[in-house]
Amino acid sequence: MPMTDKVAAANQINDFLKTILANSGLKLKYRISVNPPLPEDAPPDASRAEIAVDLAGPDSTLLLERGNALLNALESLSAKMLRLESFEHDKLSFDSRNSKVARKSELKLAAEVAAERVRKSGQPHLFAPMNSRERRLVHLYLSQESDLRTESSGEGPRRAVVLYPKDFKGTVSAPAPSFGGGRGGRGGGGAMRGGRGRR
Repeated sequence: MPMTDKVAAANQINDFLKTILANSGLKLKYRISVNPPLPEDAPPDASRAEIAVDLAGPDSTLLLERGNALLNALESLSAKMLRLESFEHDKLSFDSRNSKVARKSELKLAAEVAAERVRKSGQPHLFAPMNSRERRLVHLYLSQESDLRTESSGEGPRRAVVLYPKDFKGTVSAPAPSFGGGRGGRGGGGAMRGGRGRR
């Protein structure tokens, strides 16, 4: 569903965040911007968020724990509330303490390192699982590398980008979901699907 009335959508997010903060006890404040400017360091073909939400306050560190899990959850719930399709999620952006700027720099560096590794080894590189926005950024960062190609593979929260030499033939093992104690690793598992979807 296209976000036709951005002000109404921003008001819905405002009501949602008011309810969440009133019932959670989190000490946070937020600012909602409609049609914010595109950051100067945006990658080529980056889409501009139509609604940006910046959260701050004493509990902002909680938003950024476990790889921004709570921040991403608030963004995801807001996107579902607005009934945005997955390809429209870039229209909405939640951030705190400029964590997304730092994350974009990390992803760009990871993409550069992976490109060098794949060129030297001739073997594919499997990135850690990422959300759809981060996968899209990695695809964009690597889209200018004519000797390489990227695909997204895996399902749900295990979906990840794979970087291949352009003419590579074969499959790569996907990380298996972790069911035991400890953190999920890059263990073996079923074969990846070579889907063409880039997100």
